[in-house]
Amino acid sequence: MIALLLNASMFIIGLIAGILAQSTALIADSFDMLADALAYSLGLWAIGHSTQFKTIIAKLSGGLLSLLGLGVLFEVGRRAWLGSSPESDIIIAVACLSLTVNTIVLILLRKLRGREVHLQATWIFTRADVIANLGVILSGILVVLTKSRYPDLIVGFAIGLYVIKEAIEIFRVANRYR
Repeated sequence: MIALLLNASMFIIGLIAGILAQSTALIADSFDMLADALAYSLGLWAIGHSTQFKTIIAKLSGGLLSLLGLGVLFEVGRRAWLGSSPESDIIIAVACLSLTVNTIVLILLRKLRGREVHLQATWIFTRADVIANLGVILSGILVVLTKSRYPDLIVGFAIGLYVIKEAIEIFRVANRYR
């Protein structure tokens, strides 16, 4: 429940900050937080249900993550075409806050990661978030150093691809539990 509330809060904060900062990387990270909040909601729903139901929930989580990744790639393409002026100060500050939140959630979930399939899916989600947060911080630093929007677009694109890769991993884990 704590992970759900933290991720839902960071989705709102990250989305607002991403729009204000014109950052595809922050927007990608915020939608990743939304997907996590949805996955945690589904995971809570799966408690007490059969292994088959939990496997379905894990696959649903993977499907949500796939849609998120494709949506991020679309947004990167849209901003590459239309232009953007990312604000590095906002990007770095919000990404550091997100990294702190995701590290806390990862520590909370650490003891659950080897258990049932839906819990493994939530661990994968959170692990992906920590890596994405580091990428967003890097993009903010590179925007400052290069005075270019391209680091933000590149990191947003990389997060989109990474999210799709994580979705594929969730599907693989879920398929082992058939």
